[in-house]
Amino acid sequence: MFLARIQRALSGRVLLREETLRLSLATLLSGGHLLLEDVPGTGKTTFAKALARVLGLSFSRIQMTPDLLPQDLTGVYLYREGSLLWQKGPVFAQVLLVDELNRATPRTQSALLEAMGEGHVTLEGKTHPLPEPFFVLATQNPVEEEGTYPLPVAQRDRFTARLFLGYPDEKALLQALKEREPLEGLEAVTQGEEILALRQEVRRVRVAEEVLDYLLALAGWLRSREEVRLGPSPRALLQVERLAQALALLQGRTFTVPEDIKEAFRAAIPHRLLLRLEAELSGASPEGLVAEALKAVPAPVERA
Repeated sequence: MFLARIQRALSGRVLLREETLRLSLATLLSGGHLLLEDVPGTGKTTFAKALARVLGLSFSRIQMTPDLLPQDLTGVYLYREGSLLWQKGPVFAQVLLVDELNRATPRTQSALLEAMGEGHVTLEGKTHPLPEPFFVLATQNPVEEEGTYPLPVAQRDRFTARLFLGYPDEKALLQALKEREPLEGLEAVTQGEEILALRQEVRRVRVAEEVLDYLLALAGWLRSREEVRLGPSPRALLQVERLAQALALLQGRTFTVPEDIKEAFRAAIPHRLLLRLEAELSGASPEGLVAEALKAVPAPVERA
């Protein structure tokens, strides 16, 4: 089983909850991209490198800074010996780690988000396809936000899911302190061809009409709340559905259940919600409203 293989390969190597790994892999298999938000030192970079290695995919890392230009990501044409030569940028990798995305200027952010959405880079009138599979893990630091360029909701909507690694428990932390080099000897347990094949299988996972009605009811509940200024978009709901299909496949099922929708909804919706200012000042949060929705809207009961 795909999930079990990845879990065994990473066991004792990275400080990661099972749920976080499952949702990360589901995001990859759904064809989406992942936004990681957490304080420094929680293992975001190590996780991305380890994941790329066990998946057998090429890896590249970009440290975003305010002076970074779009061509620093996408690449440039260089004039040499009477001709233009194409020099690829770091975006041409199957797993791309973008550190501190909100420290880059909106122009550079847009170049990355365009590559994510289109699957290619266009320069000087020529189109250069990105490698497949192409998976972006972008990080944001929720502290020290001076001099940053926060992503607007329209750009956050480009990320299928947002996850928080969090601090590990004492047992996992003790193991990390003993492990001097977590990536040493880490070998691939799959390859790109299998991942692309699994992406096709995800699309064939059955989603019952009752499950879709449940998803629509959750979205409708959020849109009806006066605290919410901007609710889930149609694209967000499509990505929740695809993420739920991937979660079902990772657990060996050919059909989705309400629990898949719940898990996908918690990961895919909060970063897309825009609350009214008065609601934020009163202590409301997107995560809290999503939790309320999951409690308020009854899930369909599986028929015998």
